[in-house]
Amino acid sequence: MTWKSPGTKRLVDAARAHGVRDERLLLAIGEVSRADFVPPERVGEAYRDEPIRIPHDQVTTQPSLIAQMLEALALTGSEKVLEVGTGYGWQSALLGRLARTVWSIELWPDMAEAARANLERAGIANVHVVLGDGTKGLPWHAPFDAVIVTAAFTSVPPPLTDQLVPGGRLVQPIGPGGRDQVTLFEQREQGPVAIRTVVPAHFVRLYGQHGYARRPGGE
Repeated sequence: MTWKSPGTKRLVDAARAHGVRDERLLLAIGEVSRADFVPPERVGEAYRDEPIRIPHDQVTTQPSLIAQMLEALALTGSEKVLEVGTGYGWQSALLGRLARTVWSIELWPDMAEAARANLERAGIANVHVVLGDGTKGLPWHAPFDAVIVTAAFTSVPPPLTDQLVPGGRLVQPIGPGGRDQVTLFEQREQGPVAIRTVVPAHFVRLYGQHGYARRPGGE
């Protein structure tokens, strides 16, 4: 396996230490520089297996946790994926390496703009960042083969499962925000079925019509 830098190797090693074995995913982590997807003043933190603070009282997801969530989706390269919560775009970039097409929804205009710029600089053309309420999904681009949600709520927003193909997978932290269980769901005839808990984790809250009603800081 090749790595873009010693820093990306450290993140590959961290993912492996947390049980990730998907070689396509590990290769993507090794080749997509996280330093290209963080605020400029945080570049020195990019290769730590830790969350990074970003605007609006948000944080990026810990790299090894991203790896565990992405591995649970079991992507083969042919899928159309919906991502709820773009942030600065590193997870989006990994998805772009693992799936055919990615639609990513970001609530905050400045972060959506930053993610678009980061993805363009990285030459990733199959990830499309949309500004909006991620809890509503993107019905005009549905159905999706997989959905990943990067913020916590006590249940899965119904529009997201409505937009999944039969047998499609969805990964979301379930909980109040701060004490959550990242859970893998599969869309069945009777609706979404929880398949397994991927990992306990701490996430920011999911805001939107089908999530928490208020935004951080009252914005």
